[in-house]
Amino acid sequence: MLTVVVALTANTVLAILKSIVAVVTGSASMVAEAAHSWADAGNEVFLVIAERRAEKPPDPAHPLGYGREAYVWSMIAAFGLFGVGAAVSVWHGIQSLAAEEAETSYTWAYAVLGAAFVLESVSFFQARREVRRGARRADVSRLTFLDKTSDPTLRAVFFEDAAALAGIVIAASGLALHQVTGQPVWDAIGSILVGLLLGWVAIYLLRRNMAFLVGQVADPRAYDTVLGWLRERAEVQSVSTLHLEYVGPDKLFLVGSVDLVGDDPESEAAAELQRLEDHLEERPGIARAVLSLAAPGRPPMVGNNEGG
Repeated sequence: MLTVVVALTANTVLAILKSIVAVVTGSASMVAEAAHSWADAGNEVFLVIAERRAEKPPDPAHPLGYGREAYVWSMIAAFGLFGVGAAVSVWHGIQSLAAEEAETSYTWAYAVLGAAFVLESVSFFQARREVRRGARRADVSRLTFLDKTSDPTLRAVFFEDAAALAGIVIAASGLALHQVTGQPVWDAIGSILVGLLLGWVAIYLLRRNMAFLVGQVADPRAYDTVLGWLRERAEVQSVSTLHLEYVGPDKLFLVGSVDLVGDDPESEAAAELQRLEDHLEERPGIARAVLSLAAPGRPPMVGNNEGG
């Protein structure tokens, strides 16, 4: 939550400053940057809602909890980034390609872009620290963690802040080339490039959130951990099927079938399965566990392939 709040505060301040300077200077790149910051500020509001809604406890209507709402609200935020940030920036840049040379206050533009770079850096490095910690815990590279993490808000803040820093560099370069050459086309090109960058980030975030909404399975490390735990239980003879699917940030729904040791009556076997489910649900990250007895003749799983 702290990462999102820091990003929201920074982007709100920047959106106001960039809008003022965009009006004063008439710079296409500054218009793109203002649209970018307004889109980011709006997105952070959706991400705050995403985190709070996802934390709601399960109830009879939603026995697996509300974790998937995080992906819904994160998708809405990504649509906002695409519609407000990318589309406005590209469209304004295209319109400005044929614009005539106008008087521009470069000092104000550079000052705001410099302040924006500092504020965005604060937010970016806060997100970067979270990514570094998560990657270390998962024992994977930072890029792999960012792509695979079930936390959509952390992924969104990191990529939006990274895009913001790159966008500031692009906008400043467009302004500098405009100033040196006297050709406003460079400023317009800067606006278009910022828009294309935002569009790429938005599409990537949409794709990842969609993957979790339609049923993203657990990463191999989490899968192997649960499978190994089941196989080590004295009462479990073999595991026939196992499926782990994300139902929210760091929350998994587990479905599997096992063959129990011995030939206990049905009531005792049911009680044993319930005890296994309870133990699994005590583990961090398991929102719900449902186990059944393996069908007669069903071979045990070989390796760690889901379904045997």
